[in-house]
Amino acid sequence: MNPNKRTAGFVGALFLTAMVASLLGGGLVESVISAPNHLVTSENETLLIVGMLLELVNAIAVVGIASLMFSIMKRYNETMAVGYLGFRIVEAVFCSMIVIAPLSLMTLSREYLKAGISDVQFQTAGILAIAERASVSGLLIPIFFSLGALLLYSLLYQSELLPRFISVWGLVAVMLVLIMNLLSLKVELGMGVSMIFALPIILNEIFMGIWLIVKGFNPSAVNATA
Repeated sequence: MNPNKRTAGFVGALFLTAMVASLLGGGLVESVISAPNHLVTSENETLLIVGMLLELVNAIAVVGIASLMFSIMKRYNETMAVGYLGFRIVEAVFCSMIVIAPLSLMTLSREYLKAGISDVQFQTAGILAIAERASVSGLLIPIFFSLGALLLYSLLYQSELLPRFISVWGLVAVMLVLIMNLLSLKVELGMGVSMIFALPIILNEIFMGIWLIVKGFNPSAVNATA
């Protein structure tokens, strides 16, 4: 198999892996920690662990995407390639950090069940841990994801490694994510509104992942830098 085709396939698979792991992992974790008393019981602890593992898989996939795309992007613009790699590594670090809060809740829950901590102490510590996770997952991760995505789609548009409609779609979708984050600083957006802003980039990355696996990069664009 052509090395560029193989790289495109790996990148596409990692995009799909990151998207599934992020959505499913985040959904499982939030379903547990969003409970009113934040208590992690034996029944939902397994769900929480699976969710955290999926979030770590997402972080690994993000680094994998950045590393593989760096080798392709640097042929066209090394500065943008380095910037993309850097932003995505920072994003991956934050994606790993968000599992700290649910881990803390698991520890707090065990102490709570052993009656070694008061209800007030548990609630306060739980609220602080969840608030820290929300700040990272709701603001820092989207910002660094968006900065990296802007570089990626801009270079894809210039290089024509993929059809330009994918790049334009991605750029518009990323701007919606940035707008959503700016709005969230002023007002509390509901899940429905947030999904409206996030859906275009979700669909874009799924479509792009499948395209990369099936079609790969545009051969003429790749060969032009060979």
